[in-house]
Amino acid sequence: MKRLLSLSLSLLLLLPLMADEVEFRAQAPGKVVAGKPFQLTYTINQRARDLQAPEFTGFEYLAGPYTSQSSSTSFVNGHRTSTFTLTYTYTLLGNTPGDFTINPATITSDGQQYTSNGVRITVLPPDEQPTSSSTSKSISERPEASSTSSSDIFVRTIVNKTNVYEQEALQISYRLYVAGVDFAQMGNTLKLPEMTGFLKQEMELGNRQFELEHYNGRNYQAVTLFSYLLYPQHSGDIEIDAAQFEAILRVQTHQQVRSIFDDFFGTYENVSRALTAPAVTIHVKPLPSGKPAGFSGAVGQFTITPSISTTDIQANEAVTLSLNIRGTGNMKLIKTPAVDWPEGFEPYDPKVTNNFKPSNSGFTGNKSIEYLAIPRAAGDYTIPELSFSYFDIQEGKYKTLSTPAYTLHVRRAPGQTTDGEQVQTYTNVNKEDIKQLGSDIRYINTAEQPLIYTPEREPLSISTILLIDMLIFLLSMLVLLIGRKLIKDNADQMGRRYKRANKVAQKRLKTAQLLLNGDNQAFYAEIEKAAFSYLSDRLRIPTADMTKDNIADLLRQKAVPESLIKQVNEVLSTAEFARYAPTTGAEKQALYDATTQIINQLENQKI
Repeated sequence: MKRLLSLSLSLLLLLPLMADEVEFRAQAPGKVVAGKPFQLTYTINQRARDLQAPEFTGFEYLAGPYTSQSSSTSFVNGHRTSTFTLTYTYTLLGNTPGDFTINPATITSDGQQYTSNGVRITVLPPDEQPTSSSTSKSISERPEASSTSSSDIFVRTIVNKTNVYEQEALQISYRLYVAGVDFAQMGNTLKLPEMTGFLKQEMELGNRQFELEHYNGRNYQAVTLFSYLLYPQHSGDIEIDAAQFEAILRVQTHQQVRSIFDDFFGTYENVSRALTAPAVTIHVKPLPSGKPAGFSGAVGQFTITPSISTTDIQANEAVTLSLNIRGTGNMKLIKTPAVDWPEGFEPYDPKVTNNFKPSNSGFTGNKSIEYLAIPRAAGDYTIPELSFSYFDIQEGKYKTLSTPAYTLHVRRAPGQTTDGEQVQTYTNVNKEDIKQLGSDIRYINTAEQPLIYTPEREPLSISTILLIDMLIFLLSMLVLLIGRKLIKDNADQMGRRYKRANKVAQKRLKTAQLLLNGDNQAFYAEIEKAAFSYLSDRLRIPTADMTKDNIADLLRQKAVPESLIKQVNEVLSTAEFARYAPTTGAEKQALYDATTQIINQLENQKI
């Protein structure tokens, strides 16, 4: 009995180990240097035997496999957890630069065979020539701060392309290279360029880690410090200024070495080293002429997918038209196409959902737009096609994508006349309703009432009558003139908006000022509305027809200086682009000041 109990307890203790899923994995560095040994390991979380390693094609076998194993048991809140790891280690050497693949290995555990993953390894060329600051130096030979060469540690400015079109995305990165020095850490970022003339989006780099990279005949440990997605806002050569960084190096101090222990346990200190990433010039080509009528600045490669909720509907019910724009490019700057709803439809503001993320080629993903409207009268209607125009980067030409026109049959709603009026009907009137209705009607006394004597008044004189008639005539003329003016003012809505443009813009700017330390999206929305509504009212064009090209052309017609037109374009683009991007308080304040300044300048221009 005691033996049976002991066996049962052993099985219960082994049960967590038996329940674990078997994992058999191969691991090796992704990049190695030719002529330098490295280790390839195979790890399994169960007891196993008969490891069958593949042929190490492209590599020289030096030693192995060395076997090691470890196990641990822990109790947390009464729950027992056990782990076991068995590791096989090979030492290999790559002699020929290139990309190589080590095929999967197999192993047997508990009578079942398991297969590992394959491993892909890049063998980098060795350093072309030995240098005085080699990473294999002993501690006593480590360089001092004064002997550190600019080829030992530096920052590169890397751009994926230097010749682009307006609004075409490019990526700029600042990458640190270290070899032959004892690098401690990065210090302060002394200066990052403003990148004037570009809209910028900082790219998430995640967990920054050094990796081996062969550059200019030498192998370095390299890591990307910053990376940005840039959209040029005008043509011409745009220079991005140099960036400055600070690196902290660990160097040995000057002291007399008295013994081998003093040499080994020498005194070190951290020394700051300034690093400069060079400036770079981007050549920006203007977009070619012949822009389609519906072009609003979209640059990249896109597709559109339309759909409609129904084509047979009852009056006073909602219909939804959906448009999905998918692709890669300056998706943040894509304008929402306007739907020309038939007469008798009550439209609502479209719902826009952005689902895209930055990539090397720009923002990639989709922009989903839902248009909702309610038809009020029965009949057959046509929802005209929507068009979306963009400039295709790869083919170097404009393209226009169109949706089909939808025919919508609207049935008459219950109780509705042919002209859309709703007929009021009353049914199910009971006695209680009649009694209540009767209580609402007051009793009318029909008995004869005594006459009340009213003394006779003196008749008005002719002069008094004429004076009253004259006053009535003058009052009628005054009412007529005021009425005509109101009718004229109401008819001239654009004129009223023109006069109120600055007042409305200043009101929105005050709202934006209150949001400087608040929600980014709400702040940029107010800035965008202030600028767009001001320009729409002053230039007397509907908001739906406003594009940066239209705005620039109308401002030129009003003799506005080209420098001010350029500032207007940058403010509009920045407000559109930055609404969903992480920004600092300084950037928000700069945009607020710039918007206020251009509105004041346009007021002085009396556009």
